[in-house]
Amino acid sequence: MLALVAAHLALAGLLPLLSARSHRAAFLVGALLPAGALVWGLANAARALGDGVTETTSWAPALGLSFSFRLDALGLVMLVLVAGLGALILAYSAWYFGPDSPEAARSAALLLAFAGAMLGLVLADDLLTLYVFWELTSIASFLLVGQGGEDRASRRAAVQALLVTVFGGLAMLLGFVLLGEAAGTYRISELLAEPPRGPMVGAALVLVLIGAFTKSAQLPFHPWLPAAMVAPTPVSAYLHAASMVQAGVYLVARLSPAFAGLALWWVPVVVAGLGTMLVGGWHALHETDLKRLLAFGTVSQLGFLMVLFGGGGRFGDVTALAGMAMLLAHGLFKASLFLVVGILDKRAGGRDVRELSGVGRALPGLAVMSVLATASMAGLPPLLGFVGKEAAFEAFLDGGGTPGLLIALGLLAGSVLTVAYSARFLWGAFASKPGVAAAQPQRPEAGLTVPAWLPALGGLALGLAYPLVDTLARGYAAAYPPTGAEYHLALWHGPGLPLLFSALAVALGAGLHRLREPVTAMHRRLRTPVSAQRAYELTVAGVERVAVLVTGRIQVGSLPTYLAVILTAVLLLPGTALVLGTTLPDEQVLYHAPMQVPLGVFVLIAALGLVRARRRFTAVLLVGVIGYGIGGLFVVDGAPDLALAQFLVETLTLVVFVLVLRRLPAHFREARSPRRVALPKALIAIAGGAMVASSAVVVSGARQQAVSDVSREYIRLAPEGAGAYNVVNAILVDFRALDTVGEITVLLIAAAGTASLVLATRYDRHRAERVISGSGGPEHEEEVLG
Repeated sequence: MLALVAAHLALAGLLPLLSARSHRAAFLVGALLPAGALVWGLANAARALGDGVTETTSWAPALGLSFSFRLDALGLVMLVLVAGLGALILAYSAWYFGPDSPEAARSAALLLAFAGAMLGLVLADDLLTLYVFWELTSIASFLLVGQGGEDRASRRAAVQALLVTVFGGLAMLLGFVLLGEAAGTYRISELLAEPPRGPMVGAALVLVLIGAFTKSAQLPFHPWLPAAMVAPTPVSAYLHAASMVQAGVYLVARLSPAFAGLALWWVPVVVAGLGTMLVGGWHALHETDLKRLLAFGTVSQLGFLMVLFGGGGRFGDVTALAGMAMLLAHGLFKASLFLVVGILDKRAGGRDVRELSGVGRALPGLAVMSVLATASMAGLPPLLGFVGKEAAFEAFLDGGGTPGLLIALGLLAGSVLTVAYSARFLWGAFASKPGVAAAQPQRPEAGLTVPAWLPALGGLALGLAYPLVDTLARGYAAAYPPTGAEYHLALWHGPGLPLLFSALAVALGAGLHRLREPVTAMHRRLRTPVSAQRAYELTVAGVERVAVLVTGRIQVGSLPTYLAVILTAVLLLPGTALVLGTTLPDEQVLYHAPMQVPLGVFVLIAALGLVRARRRFTAVLLVGVIGYGIGGLFVVDGAPDLALAQFLVETLTLVVFVLVLRRLPAHFREARSPRRVALPKALIAIAGGAMVASSAVVVSGARQQAVSDVSREYIRLAPEGAGAYNVVNAILVDFRALDTVGEITVLLIAAAGTASLVLATRYDRHRAERVISGSGGPEHEEEVLG
């Protein structure tokens, strides 16, 4: 499995070379790997539905870090969506992007890299592995939505998607750490087998849900998804319909068998899911851009999926069966519809429902394909969407009590909206509209229509082959507690409330579509004071204002201010930990050797004199005296190597100071700082010194009496491995030589940068002086300096 993921990422790095010769060939070659992953997954389907296919690759065994993967029933469904639809969309892109498209080379590589990251995410059996691929999908999405960055709307949408999903990812990472520490393992399969409990688990689950909600565009984080529709249609079809946005749903589905019985888990998921389903459906009902209509429809359907997977532990295994069926159905019908919109955009000249007319007569095959996909979305038999939706009604109506009935009514309201915006899509894309000129679309190539037909037909085929879907879904639902009589997915369960709810959803949704004009007019008159998009914009603006305020207060060009900020941060963070989390050693002596006393007094006198010094040269000498005194303490303590380094540094620093002082006034400025400025500085300095001294005492007292294994190995290897009897020197120049070289490199780069700035400033000043002296005019001086 790791090889599959790595192959995707490696080929993605090579595709730009092939794109330079042929964009179409690059997309088609890229489609081969996801197709191969699909074949591999189907070949291992029997094992996945049994004990699962596992693979572990250790990359830091000493730290217990490894890439762990597992293919089970849920992973198999996601693999079908990620790999199967990925292959179709890459093949579709070969005809969507023209031979001269500037977006083609970038999109081919990024779509394949995204497919590899999604494969790693859905196959991960380790929380940290899952997080790595989770963030890779966010980065790939940012690059795909932003494209070249020339368009302002693309940049804004890409940044919004990145900020929202990465914020959620960081919260999720913290939740993963808490969850892994509480369980004693980061392996997902082990965590599900023995779910942890406790207060830390509650906090972890809240953080994990934040990550899932942001990724799957749940309230109130949903606006980033419709905004991302500025991306090319194949990108929207893959990332924002079939794979990436379902990552949050997948995460909830993956962890629900362990935690869905907890109210802290299922209540937020169900409430947020129902709200998202209703809000997304309502907005989709009024959109005039077909792509944004599908985007809000995706938001609504993701809320539906959240309800199904989040309520599994509370309402039994039937919700899991319905969730698996709807997860598969949603990926199929939504990918097909997005690809249809891409065809309309390319061949019919647009995607605005107010401008499209008569397309159904001109392209009847495309209209039939769209009818199949929207029928599945609306929940009409014999499509897979009907099978999943009826199972959802059954799950909450049969034995769910009052909470189940309320949830079922919420799903009914959301389904009414789904039918209405499904009808609006068909009407807007293919109907003949009075007063609108009939479109004259070009007939699309098979390279565009075939990839769109296959998922639409897949929804029909799987609806008719419901026993296959039932077997696949049952492999996942077995982890949930059974509810009464065993339930199986089917097209016909006889008359009952679930069938009545399905019929009501279709009838009321059709009626709502017929009233679309007055309903849309009412929607436009409504002005809600609460807006998730406005909240995002205000949050970003507020963060920027705070950043400007803090920067304006701190970055004032004053070295004492910078030092005060650093010391204050040290006092607040490590200082607080020092006070609250440590204790002083029991036995303390004033000194270990008599010579430490005069040297310590010597350093103190020099420090006090430095504070009172008025001449710069005197202050520099006193700084050197302090340094030499510290070096003397090193000698007394038996560390001549440290003393030598200290003497060399002090000598070099003294020389540099003397060279710099030649260009500075001999005295410090005479004006004394006012008391309100001097007093805080003095307090910070005293507190900083006390903290450093206390830290030294605590750290020295924490030294272990027994030599650790690492220290013992350093001592053993120093003479024979490094030819050194000074272990510290051996560590610096041999055992950890690369660290030392890195530190030296950083210093050299800093020195080179400083020297470049100084020399450049001096050169500019001398050049300006020569030009001014040559011209002799103030006007030319102003021109040069300006």
